[in-house]
Order: sequence, then structure tokens, then C-alpha cells
Amino acid sequence: MNVSLLDYGAGNLHSLAKALEAAGARVTITDDWDRALGQDGLVLPGVGAFGAAAAALPGDRVRVRRALADGLPCLGICLGMQLLFEGSDESAGSGIGLLPGHVRRLRASVVPQMGWNDVETSSDPLFDGAERLVAYYANSYVCDADDPADVIAWSEYEGARFPAAVRRARTWGVQFHPEKSSEPGLRLIADWVRLAAAAARGRRSGSR
Repeated sequence: MNVSLLDYGAGNLHSLAKALEAAGARVTITDDWDRALGQDGLVLPGVGAFGAAAAALPGDRVRVRRALADGLPCLGICLGMQLLFEGSDESAGSGIGLLPGHVRRLRASVVPQMGWNDVETSSDPLFDGAERLVAYYANSYVCDADDPADVIAWSEYEGARFPAAVRRARTWGVQFHPEKSSEPGLRLIADWVRLAAAAARGRRSGSR
């Protein structure tokens, strides 16, 4: 199971790479989109600003959307989840646009949200073994999905609910940081690696 961990040029990717490797993935950290889209799975990490990360996307967003729509497994974490949407109030620049919707600033008196928060999960297989999830957040922005069916988990901050996780096809996004969320978070990463590996096997079988 070969996974590309995209390097936007911001943040330390070490802990996320270690979590993926502990789950059985072979990780390549890269800023090359040809290489990123040619692996068995793609991870969009959660450190940095939307504008700078959007600038690191290929000029032709269609090729990324097509790869994800065609079944390339992807996990977007925090900022990586936000990049799956069309744009953000944080800064100029367009996201991948796989998920219709927009990223907005948290409507709260204390921003950013820093620390642990409950996650109301669904029956999605991403949460196998992590149904009672308390996760670590470090975010000032949240995603408003146009299609409620794309949302697979919720959290609440200062009385307002927001999407904690989304999914479309084999692309998942989580607003929290599973790599910093103790054993349940690491279990979630392991679940994604398992799902991505099964999808990769299916894609290879279909190509023969």
C-alpha cells in the first residue's frame, strides 16, 4: 500500500507519516502531483493556510477531481479537508472542488478552537472501532457542505454544530487531527489505510 503525503511546504509531516507507516502504509512525502496521483492513496495534511496550500495545487484542478472521482482513495486532514471544497473565506484561491460548498470562519468568541472535542460519528467504515471518538482540534475555519449527504460526522463548538468529517466516494475528510488524537485517532488512520488498500486491490483487479 503506497501512500503519497502531499507537502505544501508548511508544517511538520513527521507524526502523520509515522501514523500511516504504523498502519502498514509505505509513505512518500512529495510535492509532485504526477507522483501523488500515481500512488495507491493520497493524504492531504492539515498544517498551513488555505491560500498557500491552494497555490500548491496543480493549475488544472480537473485532473485531481477526476482521479478522486475515479476512486483514488484520499484522506484530507483539517486544512486538507478544506481543500476538498471550492473555496475559503480565509484567503483567495480555489480548492479542488470535489465537494460543493465553502469554508468559513468559526462563529465563536474564542478562535481558534484548540483542544479536545467530542465527535458524533456515523456508521461509515472510517469509524470502525472508533465510534466513541474524542478528537484533537486546531482550527479557525469549518466547512459548509452544500449536500448534507456528504457529512458523516459532527462536532459542536460554543453551541454551534459543524461538520467533523465528510465523504464522497473513496475520499474522506476530517476537520480534526487523528494523528494527535491518541489511540482512537490512530485507529481511524488504520481504518483509512485498510479501506484504501482494499480499493487499490480492486482497482488493480479491474485493470487486468
